[in-house]
Amino acid sequence: MKWLDSLTQTTRDEESRAPLQWASLLVLRRKLLVWLLSPLVLLMLVDGLASYYVAEHFSLVAYDRTLAERARTLLLRAHEADGQVRLNLSQSAELVLLEDPEDRVFYRVLRDDESLVAGETFVPLPVGLRLQSNRPVFFDSVVAAEPVRAVVLQGVYERNGSPAAQAEVRIVLAETLNKRRVLFQESLAGVVMPQILIIILVGSLVWLGVVRGLAPLRVLERSIASRSHLDLSPVLVDGVPGRVRPLVDEINALMARLSEVLEFQNRFIADAAHQLRTPVAGLKAQIEIVLRESDPERVKYSMNQIYMGMERLSRLVSQLLSLARNEPNAVRNLRLELLDLNRLVFETTMEWVPEALRKGIDLGFDGDDTPVHINGDPVRLKELINNLFDNAIRYTPDNGRVTVRVLSAPPGLAISDDGPAIPVEERQRVFERFHRLLGSNTEGSGLGLAIVNEIAKIHSAEVTLMEDRDGIGNTFVVNFPAP
Repeated sequence: MKWLDSLTQTTRDEESRAPLQWASLLVLRRKLLVWLLSPLVLLMLVDGLASYYVAEHFSLVAYDRTLAERARTLLLRAHEADGQVRLNLSQSAELVLLEDPEDRVFYRVLRDDESLVAGETFVPLPVGLRLQSNRPVFFDSVVAAEPVRAVVLQGVYERNGSPAAQAEVRIVLAETLNKRRVLFQESLAGVVMPQILIIILVGSLVWLGVVRGLAPLRVLERSIASRSHLDLSPVLVDGVPGRVRPLVDEINALMARLSEVLEFQNRFIADAAHQLRTPVAGLKAQIEIVLRESDPERVKYSMNQIYMGMERLSRLVSQLLSLARNEPNAVRNLRLELLDLNRLVFETTMEWVPEALRKGIDLGFDGDDTPVHINGDPVRLKELINNLFDNAIRYTPDNGRVTVRVLSAPPGLAISDDGPAIPVEERQRVFERFHRLLGSNTEGSGLGLAIVNEIAKIHSAEVTLMEDRDGIGNTFVVNFPAP
């Protein structure tokens, strides 16, 4: 009964799988939001860093140019008078160049021999920077424990008022960073804030889209969660959005498969209960007789009846299991192989020779000279042939004939017997379960030909019943598709 346990477990797994999938709807929504919003967050971080760099660079460049222009103006004011270098800088010009309402400005003017011309001595000089004439060089430093931005400009001035006599002078100009900080913050806020708002808006739209997009799934979740585990009717598709329709179709297909499996289980249980009731009751009656009898001969007779009943019961159980195992809905991963039907039929025929001899039946084999290839499962095909032989020999009277022929085009086999001719109106029904002809007076369960029919179906073969060629008995023909 391992196959039934496996099938039952498969059914339970399929029944429980769908609710578990719907229970993970929130997890699905969370994953979608993570995958969709993560790039937005990453984009915001990258854009923030880029905006930070741009704003910082813009604030430096803007005021560095102003600082460089001031240094050039001071350089132009340098001249020599009375043998000394001086800055021709009026008070108003000094206010314009060196006074700032937001920052403190420091300057230092040096001759080529590093002697101080004007300014403060504490203004820092650049270290390790190469200077070129009239090319401003910027650097960061600290003045009075306060960070400053400084520029150094090296140029020439006229000596003694003669353009031909020139000497070098170095201008160092530094200012604090208050204006730069304000401009940096304003620039950063002007660039980053709109982008943050846009990303928040897009993220909200993504969240709303995911929630609304999964709303039909939520409705389906509630619908399926409220169902009984016995309700396998299709899920209604009315009002279901088109994008969810394929999912509903798959659910309905799952329901149909579960319904088929449960129907198969119920049918097997009903068949087993119906067929086992009578032999079990007979065995129980015989056992009761044995328990009451004291006559050894009658006890022996009853034990013999119990033994035959057990044989019939064993055969019935074997046929029930075979029928269930060969149900098309129960067959999983059927592996067909190329085999010689001629050889398989011959080997099976030889196994039935003792039974035929016991009844005095003339068992004949009419094979083909060449191999007859088909695609099939050799174990199941042998079971098919055995059931055909069992049916033919069982219903053929003593000293009758049973002949098996192997067909080559199309590939197949035919078994003829001398049993009672089956009426035309009954020929289709003999392949039904538990169907037996009235008045046959032969023991049987009515499952053999049903098993033949099921095995033929899973091999895409066709079983037909016709009159024997000599007008006596029946001929069962099984035609297989060409390999």
